Amino acid sequence: MRKTIVVSLTLGAVLALAGCDKPKETPAPASEPAAPAAAAFSHALTVDASGYYMPVTAPSFGKWMLRDIAVGQATDFAAWETGNRSSTWAPIMIEFEDATSPMVQTELGEARSGQARVLPTSYEVTDTTVRFTGTSPELGEVRFEGVLNADALATSRRNLGDEGAVLTGSLTAGGVTIGMVSLRWWGGD
Repeated sequence: MRKTIVVSLTLGAVLALAGCDKPKETPAPASEPAAPAAAAFSHALTVDASGYYMPVTAPSFGKWMLRDIAVGQATDFAAWETGNRSSTWAPIMIEFEDATSPMVQTELGEARSGQARVLPTSYEVTDTTVRFTGTSPELGEVRFEGVLNADALATSRRNLGDEGAVLTGSLTAGGVTIGMVSLRWWGGD
């Protein structure tokens, strides 16, 4: 038995040393690079969709109520998509109010002092579709997926803020999804 172990160890050592003198093999050529992932941020707007989309009836997520979905100009989207980004503003963002906080005067009128602004981690905005994903410390993951009615938007813009819904969809925040959220358009001041 001892002879077998010694022979095995000696043979293993010889084979290991013999491997040290072997020329290094050339690594295989790298495979083709993977196709780039779909852009996290995209827009394809032929209409001016800028403005504030305010809920006809504000959905609530615990103490948080939807205040608005703010949409910027096409140039704002282009700047964001080329990497010119801010930590406090985006071409599309969702804002919530803490229903338990005191009221204050803002640029949009009277509003709650406790607010949460959610910037996008991804979005797709077209003449007919609005998809948004973001996160906030207060609400966790926030998602909106909706349909933009370009005809209703055009009518609302002509009337400087018709009360009819121009954007409808589902909103998820704080782990809760509310479907059929209806939003009207307002141009702001």
